[in-house]
Amino acid sequence: MESRKYQNFYGNYKIGKGTKVGEFVDIAGKIGENCMIQSFVFIPEGVIIEDEVFIGPKVCFTNDKYPPSGGNWTKTLVKKGASIGAGSVILPGITIGENSLIGAGSVVTKNIPSNEIWFGNPARPYKNI
Repeated sequence: MESRKYQNFYGNYKIGKGTKVGEFVDIAGKIGENCMIQSFVFIPEGVIIEDEVFIGPKVCFTNDKYPPSGGNWTKTLVKKGASIGAGSVILPGITIGENSLIGAGSVVTKNIPSNEIWFGNPARPYKNI
């Protein structure tokens, strides 16, 4: 099965093969292979999700530091193997490192290094995995 390319209200987006997407998910970014995107997730333009990422229900990515900028989106990157817990909010311009874990309900305001657990509002490091 090949990657799928789609178009919606926000423009073009891509979903990699083997990726599962729940109901009521709004996607305008790029999603890698073998990811799991739970229901009620918002992924706007400028968000890139690499392979084997888990995104829990009701996660909201943002892409505009100074709204409304009118299409000047800030890039957000979720690296391979990361997991983001339910109800988390990811601010624009953030990089979430490989195999990192974001606890449920967290507000991510800083870059997350690889192999770390972060949670809270704002999200803070817990320990290395």
